[in-house]
Amino acid sequence: MEMAAAVLAFVAEAAHAVGAGAGDLVSWLQSLLFVDVVQPMLFHIGMMDVEEDTYDALYWVIVGVLEVGLMYALLRPLEALAPVEKWRDRKGVGVDALYTWIARLGVLNLLFFFTMQPFFDRAQSALRLMGVRTVDLDNLWPGVTTQPLVAFAFYLVVLDFCSYWYHRLSHRYGIWWELHAVHHSQRKMSLWCDNRNHLLDVLGQSCMFAAVALVIGVPPAQFVVLVALTDFVQNVQHANIRLHFGWLGERLVVSPRFHRRHHAIGYGHEGTTYGCNFGVLFPWWDMMFGSASFNRAIEPTGIRDQLEGMCYGEGFWTQQGYAFARIARRLRTRARAGAAAQAAQTTEAATRDDATVS
Repeated sequence: MEMAAAVLAFVAEAAHAVGAGAGDLVSWLQSLLFVDVVQPMLFHIGMMDVEEDTYDALYWVIVGVLEVGLMYALLRPLEALAPVEKWRDRKGVGVDALYTWIARLGVLNLLFFFTMQPFFDRAQSALRLMGVRTVDLDNLWPGVTTQPLVAFAFYLVVLDFCSYWYHRLSHRYGIWWELHAVHHSQRKMSLWCDNRNHLLDVLGQSCMFAAVALVIGVPPAQFVVLVALTDFVQNVQHANIRLHFGWLGERLVVSPRFHRRHHAIGYGHEGTTYGCNFGVLFPWWDMMFGSASFNRAIEPTGIRDQLEGMCYGEGFWTQQGYAFARIARRLRTRARAGAAAQAAQTTEAATRDDATVS
């Protein structure tokens, strides 16, 4: 028991040291760039009134750039050495890189978290005045969950559980699916394609992630790490890498092979009622709720109707616009079906009335 406690303390200290070192590096780059580049530019264009906000935003931009650089340096060589699929060209992958830069530099999760934090602080204060206890995962197990590393693990599991259901429900409802279909329409999975999403879907997911984090009391510093870790793991899952984690590993963490099954035509969103392998970080939820598939077969990825000529757009704006067109078509079909059903009911009622009269 003492040995386990010592190991946990060592890991916690090491993680804290790594996190502190990374934070110091980002802060140093933030100050350097702001003083030497950004502040003079703001002064030159007469926008010094946004100086403070710009300085804060620069931190998250630097985090995003470092994230993209790290994932490219680690994953791109692996894609070249051990690809699942060999392509004649990388046409269509470039737009996914654009999505990645927008997602990482826009930092929507962080924006919503820090924007919503004052609201949640006021709400929690009001609840405390009324004697209502709020969620406090840190004190769930005094002496254990109060350890930063343990608390971080709890936050990660809770957020992943919510992300699983958000993801699964996006396959369940037609209009929501049309937004999420932007993500599944990529036929060439690569390290970039995790961020290929409709902007409205990104908006909803960012709101959910930030709201849950605030409700369970995630500290700002840990939230930044949670977002960065979740994003990086999802980049690994989508990479074109022939990689699996073994029988046990596949059941502990979502691997590229496990997630590729989710993108497979005819399986990912059509196989187990409304799909399989929805887990974001952990496959536990799929195993628990009956949506897991550990089939090792490598299947083509994409959406079934793409094989029949359905176009989801090649560029960023066409992909965004086509989603709205599909939603409009779905709504029109639903309206016509409703009108036809109502007409049939009217005809049936009239027939019954005629029969009664005769």
